[in-house]
Amino acid sequence: MTFEYVADTAHGPQWRDLLPGTPEGFFLKHGEGEHANLFGELFTVLVSADETGGQFGVVHSEHPVGDIIPTHSHADTNEVFYVVEGKVRVYVQGSDGQKNARLLASGDFGYVPAGLVHAYRVEEQARVLGVLSGGFERFFQHMGTPVDSAAPGQPPFVPDLDRIMAAGQRHKTTFLPGFTWPDAREEGRAGPRS
Repeated sequence: MTFEYVADTAHGPQWRDLLPGTPEGFFLKHGEGEHANLFGELFTVLVSADETGGQFGVVHSEHPVGDIIPTHSHADTNEVFYVVEGKVRVYVQGSDGQKNARLLASGDFGYVPAGLVHAYRVEEQARVLGVLSGGFERFFQHMGTPVDSAAPGQPPFVPDLDRIMAAGQRHKTTFLPGFTWPDAREEGRAGPRS
């Protein structure tokens, strides 16, 4: 599958004609979708709000081991993390203010409701399936840069601060620099874990 995009300096690349763009059935082969490189991570939109009537988007992402991503919250975006492969530590501050960390491994699931402060750190190279409130799947495209395949080893794309802030504003995301999380040994205070 090929892709086209229109460069938009205010909002990042815009993909066109890769997904149907309307609610209709479709299929993708392994490795197909709308690919974006962001900080060396590969985000692939598999279905967008356009195909689901605005209800949800689905993103597959591939991550190298790395530092914790910036702590943030989304005003109206719910996020699901399903770890297909690898290990990802997800950090969440509950509505009661309690900070929690949970290491998710292959087959583990996590959910972060809209409005909660969160972050994650990839601790073992990972593949993650994410389900997001409709429209937010485009966040990674607005911050990242298009790539035409899921080929590994592409150089990382690091957006400038203006691009990061524009994507955050467009998707009602607030970044919280200086926010600290509990030591990994304190993980698991919320919910069961083996």
